[in-house]
Amino acid sequence: MYIDPFLTYLAHEKRYSKHTLVAYETDLLQFQDFMALTYELDLAGVKYMHVRDYIAHLMNTEVGANSIGRKLSTLRSFYKNLCQRQVLDSNPLRLIKAPKVPKRLPVFVDSEKMDTLLDSAEIFDNSFASMRDRLIMETLFGTGIRLSELIGLKEADVDQYGNTIKVLGKGNKERIIPMTKPMADQLPAYLLEKSKQAFSKSTDALIVTDRGARLSPPFVYKTVKGYLSKVSTQEKLSPHVLRHSYATSLLNRGADLNAIKELLGHASLAATQVYTHNSIEELKAIYNQAHPKA
Repeated sequence: MYIDPFLTYLAHEKRYSKHTLVAYETDLLQFQDFMALTYELDLAGVKYMHVRDYIAHLMNTEVGANSIGRKLSTLRSFYKNLCQRQVLDSNPLRLIKAPKVPKRLPVFVDSEKMDTLLDSAEIFDNSFASMRDRLIMETLFGTGIRLSELIGLKEADVDQYGNTIKVLGKGNKERIIPMTKPMADQLPAYLLEKSKQAFSKSTDALIVTDRGARLSPPFVYKTVKGYLSKVSTQEKLSPHVLRHSYATSLLNRGADLNAIKELLGHASLAATQVYTHNSIEELKAIYNQAHPKA
């Protein structure tokens, strides 16, 4: 009754992705079930005290602070929408504060290690699968795009003359990102090898599986983790780590924060500023190693 119109609003007005819509729906259904079972309330009858009890319930079931914060963000948007539609007079989330989240620096892989990996003739050969895998790594590290954006790349999104790619990001917002020279140099050979494959499936995707199908998230995760484990012993090795590595590398080389924001497709500068902490930590390390009075 209340959830479906909200999801329709997010899909058509906010243009949220299917993945985001599923996350919002899951959070709202969990909250709805809790209120129905605990207080026999529908979503329009929820008050401040009920939300507080829900937070306590989540904490007692050992749900992390990050997850609680995300669920509360969903509820804030939902009840703000109910107020805008005049279903409610006041927002029960108005005075609610999320639990404090411990600050964690983004995990990244040093650019030197990535250069060692991507330049290795022992790791990558001239087979289609190897060229494809290397392009996955080059693209994620060299452009900083998200996993979903990589999967959505089409051959038509590549401008080989301008050495750029067109990316469809969150909220269906397009942005143009420069390609690195290694990526631009590798693309023609990859596309030629791709054209020689007798695929059983056909797709307009730029990077495909051995059968010619569009990439899947598990496929990319497995590929990235497998290659990164050859040069890094970090516990977390994922496509998003390469996005962090891209941003941190740019910042450490003096790139403007606003420029990095645009390249990453962040909606606000606050999301980009987290990378400044990595830069500060690197400066501290250099100081401690080099300064005679450190």
